[in-house]
Amino acid sequence: MEKITKTIPFASLEELSEVLGAYDEHLTYLARELSLLAYVDGLKIKLEGRQEDAQIGESVLYALLETVRAGERIDEGKLVYAIELAKEGRAEEIGKIESGTVAITARGKQIKCKTVGQQTYVDGIRKNTVVFGVGPAGTGKTYLAVCMAVSAFKSKQVEKIILTRPAVEAGEKLGFLPGDLHEKVDPYLRPLYDALQELLGLETYGKLMERGVIEVAPLAYMRGRTLSNAFIILDEAQNTTREQMKMFLTRMGEGSKMVVTGDITQIDLDGKESGLVHATNILEGVEGISVNRLTAKDVVRHPLVMRIIHAYEKDAQKAEEKKKPRTRASKEGD
Repeated sequence: MEKITKTIPFASLEELSEVLGAYDEHLTYLARELSLLAYVDGLKIKLEGRQEDAQIGESVLYALLETVRAGERIDEGKLVYAIELAKEGRAEEIGKIESGTVAITARGKQIKCKTVGQQTYVDGIRKNTVVFGVGPAGTGKTYLAVCMAVSAFKSKQVEKIILTRPAVEAGEKLGFLPGDLHEKVDPYLRPLYDALQELLGLETYGKLMERGVIEVAPLAYMRGRTLSNAFIILDEAQNTTREQMKMFLTRMGEGSKMVVTGDITQIDLDGKESGLVHATNILEGVEGISVNRLTAKDVVRHPLVMRIIHAYEKDAQKAEEKKKPRTRASKEGD
């Protein structure tokens, strides 16, 4: 295939330096991922390679340039994500993220969405009463839900934050764990505690817990209640049964909002159907309910986590293909 050259001009050395990264590491990574020859020529970056690859590289660089002009810094995770989007012809969507602040931590750090999937998820929480966030570890589904809960509480949209999880984890049940109720539940809710402490500060968090404004309880303790004027988060919902999920969703009272998060690749129900899988299948499209499916592209913990998830997804695909019955033609060809 014929090779072409793409030229991307920059207005200043500062912009060029931000896009290039330290020791040109961003450009080196881009060139390696897309099999391009990339080099700097004055205030321009030139890309040489196959037409499709060069066009993808060009769209990535323009997207990164817009990110820099918006006052955001570029890290490896952002670069990897930009390449993934550009391969799908969606590079322009990068400009849609990080445009608004989701929450501000107790130390003044702004929390922003880092992927298009996260932005869609947060928008869904803002606009709907019941929201499902389904996706692999590291996509920020639980953390962003807590951010939105704290924001809703601070703006007086709700009077209470309720956090709950089914007490099933890798085969363990509450009865086998030592301690009282809170000591039994604490290990399961640690990610939620950590997020709340970061957003509210340790002192404020402690006071709100003492006053019962923040409530933490196992899912079983939701039975028989009506939860009004509250922001309710059900985490690890893949480990709910159909009956538990129905029970939870029907607890909602006036002025409340529910966010249900989970990872359907990590179900620990010993063969029972997951209430999360069932609920998202039958409730998608219902008015007031938003179902958001985050993917490996939305992983924000570390670029390597995205690659690990991709590897597991490929392995699962291979396993599924092996299970498929061979066609008659393929059998006759054996």
